[in-house]
Amino acid sequence: MKAIIVEDEFLAQQELRWMIEQHSQIAIDACFDDGLEVLKYLQQHRVDVIFLDINIPSLDGMMLAKNISLFAHKPLIVFITAWKEHAVDAFELDAFDYILKPYHEGRIVTMLRKLEAHGLPQKSSNNTAPQTVNLVKDERIIVTDIQDIYYIEASEKLSIVYTRRETFVMSMSISEFCNRLPDPPFFRCHRSFCVNISKIREIEPWFNNTYVLKLRDMAAQVPVSRSRVKTFRQLMRL
Repeated sequence: MKAIIVEDEFLAQQELRWMIEQHSQIAIDACFDDGLEVLKYLQQHRVDVIFLDINIPSLDGMMLAKNISLFAHKPLIVFITAWKEHAVDAFELDAFDYILKPYHEGRIVTMLRKLEAHGLPQKSSNNTAPQTVNLVKDERIIVTDIQDIYYIEASEKLSIVYTRRETFVMSMSISEFCNRLPDPPFFRCHRSFCVNISKIREIEPWFNNTYVLKLRDMAAQVPVSRSRVKTFRQLMRL
């Protein structure tokens, strides 16, 4: 994988470069301290990853990321910043990760391993479904394997995402969030629920010919609405 670092503090730039080179096979093609220079560079060069500070001259990191999001080839963006309050904005730009300064080597190593795993070729060239999704918790972006998600529940204009051990509150509708997930294994079983069918342990008949789904490893029960019963039966071969 090819990468660039965008960081206007020289010592921080060199420290990050050293850790990347020590703990990964990612090649650092160039380092920048100015947002406009990065845009010029990307017009002529293709990279896989951008390690991007937010507080940089000419064009700040958020505006730079918004411009990059319009590219046909979109590099993965790892934000590096001292400002944790930008985490939600970074998520909305589909950032791969969000690293806070001062750097913690263990945190950097974890991020680099995820990056390299993300860059591995897929077993099938036709497999274009997303394998991970970004979740936000405590102003951190958590890159999460989609198979770790059990179900999603709507809460007004928010989506509550449940994994086996954690709960994430996402600032988007359930329709918007579920559009980021592959179908299957995710199935919109109810106006307010979307379930990972691979996590279903038991299908229990309910009133009005509907069902309640019991999931593995947790006590939660997920309803299937009348309008979705027929599709659910076909999906589960009932």
